[in-house]
Amino acid sequence: MSVKQISVFLENKGGRLAAVARLLASREINIRALSIADTSDFGILRLIVDRPEEAYRALKEEGFTVSLTNVLAVAVPDRPGGLAPALEALNQANLNIEYLYAFVARHADQALVLLKVDDLERSIRVLEQAGFKVPSPEEIYSL
Repeated sequence: MSVKQISVFLENKGGRLAAVARLLASREINIRALSIADTSDFGILRLIVDRPEEAYRALKEEGFTVSLTNVLAVAVPDRPGGLAPALEALNQANLNIEYLYAFVARHADQALVLLKVDDLERSIRVLEQAGFKVPSPEEIYSL
């Protein structure tokens, strides 16, 4: 039930982010969610796309430093405080979150959040037992 995330190492110089977007557009690969973390020298672009393996190959072929990582998508109530119970369930199970970011679409009138966790399968079980929907990769890629 994990979602494949693409991470792209980008030099912090003009045009690199645009080059990624242009390449994916040329292959008709749709970006569903993204996040970028940067320093003064480089950034890590994290992407959820509708065809992750194809995007990975295309970026590799064009010389980008890229990796695939499994992350967790969880649907939470789209209201103030909706995310807190999901995070609390993971915390009570002593599961660590390395990072998270929001999804650009909604799922069944709920907000979607992507999480990189230290134990993916256990995190999925904990969240589902706490009543949260963990959408399938197919559901995520088709949004």
